Amino acid sequence: MKKILFYCQYLAGMGHLVRSTEIIRSLVKDFEVCLINGGQLVPGFEFPPEARVIHLPAVWEDGDRLKPVDRSQTIDEVKESRQQKILDVLVKFQPDCIVTECFPFSKHKLKFELVPMLKQAKASQRKISIVCSLRDLIMTQPMPENSRIKRQQKICKYINCYYDLVLFHGDSKLLRLEDSFPSADRLDCKISYTGYVATDSQVSLPHTPEDIIALDPTTPTIVASVGGGRHGYSLLAAILAAYPLLKTLPHKIHCFAGPFMAESEFKQLQQAAADKDNVILRRFTPRLTEYMQQADLSISLGGYNTIMNILKTQVRSLVLPSPNQHQADEQSIRARKLAQLEIIGLLQPQELEPAILADKILTCLERSKPNNNFNLSGAATTASKLKKLLFTKAIA
Repeated sequence: MKKILFYCQYLAGMGHLVRSTEIIRSLVKDFEVCLINGGQLVPGFEFPPEARVIHLPAVWEDGDRLKPVDRSQTIDEVKESRQQKILDVLVKFQPDCIVTECFPFSKHKLKFELVPMLKQAKASQRKISIVCSLRDLIMTQPMPENSRIKRQQKICKYINCYYDLVLFHGDSKLLRLEDSFPSADRLDCKISYTGYVATDSQVSLPHTPEDIIALDPTTPTIVASVGGGRHGYSLLAAILAAYPLLKTLPHKIHCFAGPFMAESEFKQLQQAAADKDNVILRRFTPRLTEYMQQADLSISLGGYNTIMNILKTQVRSLVLPSPNQHQADEQSIRARKLAQLEIIGLLQPQELEPAILADKILTCLERSKPNNNFNLSGAATTASKLKKLLFTKAIA
């Protein structure tokens, strides 16, 4: 059986982890897979049991700086440990293929460990195919034009030196690679569109007692979610502030604050929700797709995976692009395009005032459910593309 080493790092939310795990769920049917996970552990998150998972000393991003999750270690100590662990895994696992999630289009802060891995793979006497797993939008940080050009040149250099294939997890009917990477025509390797990677709602995951009660199909629901949660407090606080204007609704409002929301913020939300009978506040559920499938309305930030859940379940939705400056462009561009197609409702920060938000919620509940025909089979198509790469050395 061919072996795939899959590298994933999430620095702010957990979207990269969710998408990578969904891809791996398809890969394990035909490959032996080892996931290198560089992010903070998420309590209750389920990895495919068939995959081997190697957890690096976790890092996260605070502003522009990498920080260790374990505060007893310095970032330099963590970097050295991570680099060595990755190289050790490469030697012991002996992969036929390495998949880097997003790098080199982003995650350049991780090149201290990724470039040594790529160099060692390239120097191997065995043929190791190298693939980039890339979402539909590359983060576009504001920068001077000369800096933007240099960055794109650097990306092209990495791709053309090391990579055999870029798997673009999007649908060209909505977004193309060149929309956020104008130098796409300078890439020497194959660019393959897989369609969007959406969570498989048929995957069996354990129900908690809270899930069993909450997913009672006779109870109308609204679900509010903010991904990992580091930048979601303002949205959930606004929903709770608008609640007195929504009390006549028969809906239970399920709020998921995310595993990475600051404890102080979560406690404030708990206090605000304490006297609201129809509000249930929790940190995390691995069954978010099921909640959205049942809900009459989803209110959320605009991360890739949340948008995929909206597209898959065709739930009515209000989407607030993340207030995090490092995610705002990516989430805003995708959300604006979908809003123009009337697939989602778009929220602006100034619309979080209670009366305005309550009106938006009531109006959205009256709308028809949206329809879309986007390709959401990205995980299965990714597995198919890698089978062709590794077994026939040809990409369809």
